[in-house]
Amino acid sequence: MNSKALTYLSFLVLVVGGGLLIGLVNLPDAWYRSLAKPAFNPPDWVFGPVWTLLYAMIAVAGARTFMNFRRTAAMRLWWAALALNFAWSPLFFGLREPALALIVVIGLVVSVLLYILSSWKQDGPSALLFAPYLAWTSFAAVLNGAIVALN
Repeated sequence: MNSKALTYLSFLVLVVGGGLLIGLVNLPDAWYRSLAKPAFNPPDWVFGPVWTLLYAMIAVAGARTFMNFRRTAAMRLWWAALALNFAWSPLFFGLREPALALIVVIGLVVSVLLYILSSWKQDGPSALLFAPYLAWTSFAAVLNGAIVALN
């Protein structure tokens, strides 16, 4: 296997595998089901497929950035977004701290937006791969905020 393929594979394992593992360890439980949720809250089954697809896109963007622009602000923002993303589920579901999770998801939205802006000129395809991520995390922030407000 060549180094390019190994890089893509490594990022896929890290991001998709890490995301799925964190999701499995922090599944919605009776506490979550008892929370008041807004009318626009999607059914639970939507989150798994959406996040799996997003994680694959995040991994591809990360691998591209790592291979071509490793020592840039874009790469640092990619890592920041991943760290914030991976922190959200343990805060919200594990520690049952929706308000703290809201702060994290707002930071995530900002880091995703800054990644798009910083990578746009150097690697347009990677920036575009983050566009659905920005849309979904923005929706997640609104949803998280509504849950905090309702509870």
